[in-house]
Amino acid sequence: MTNKFTILGCGSSLGAPWITNYNGRLSNKIKNKRTRCCAHIQYRNLSILIDTSPDIKNQFLENKIKTLDAIVYTHEHADQTSGIFEMRPFFWQNKKKIPVYGSKRTIKALTTKYTFCFKPRSGYQPIMSSNVVKGAFKVTANKTSLNFKAFDVIHGMIKATGYVFKDVAYISDCNKIPRNSLKNLFNLNYLVIDCLKIEKHPSHFNLEDALKLVDLVKPKKTVLTNLHTDLDYDYLRKILPKKIIPAFDGLSFNF
Repeated sequence: MTNKFTILGCGSSLGAPWITNYNGRLSNKIKNKRTRCCAHIQYRNLSILIDTSPDIKNQFLENKIKTLDAIVYTHEHADQTSGIFEMRPFFWQNKKKIPVYGSKRTIKALTTKYTFCFKPRSGYQPIMSSNVVKGAFKVTANKTSLNFKAFDVIHGMIKATGYVFKDVAYISDCNKIPRNSLKNLFNLNYLVIDCLKIEKHPSHFNLEDALKLVDLVKPKKTVLTNLHTDLDYDYLRKILPKKIIPAFDGLSFNF
């Protein structure tokens, strides 16, 4: 089986277009139709989800993902977590709790806000088990394991988590990467990185910030994600070097 990484959603917190049909500077082309940020890892027979966006049900159906073994969370914000209850059918399918991984802060927020997923409530059985991670950890299921490295990134007023596995890094939300986290981003085959807007933003990389990071760590290939309504796909393809590509929903690569 091919090992595949898929961008399920590459849009910012409201996606594109917004609920009001606002589309900013984006054309109506399909690659500008953006659902909220999350991603999927298929490693051998291991199916791992990064974040549970509000659009997760349709993202799974669109990408024909039929199994789930674990969820890895970058942080606790609603656009990364509010689809969590959609995972119930995988609990029924697997006949066991879905392991969830995240920072201490993220796990605390998840277990507090979505208590019914982790503790018995009103006769309902919990569907998930929580695992706090820091540094190296391993996700195992179906006699298969994938090694991860978790590291802190700054996302406005909070710390979010970036992840590295198999020379692939995923950082969906950040405006600064601490020096002791930067060491995880060298010698990468793929860097998937936050690139919200053209203008500066207090809790996200803008285009200039993302390109500065790429110039520093020099991955073989970069994918820009978390794209707002001022970053048109065709515009970015036109101005960026071939090694840097804007994400679109359903973009995938083998690793």
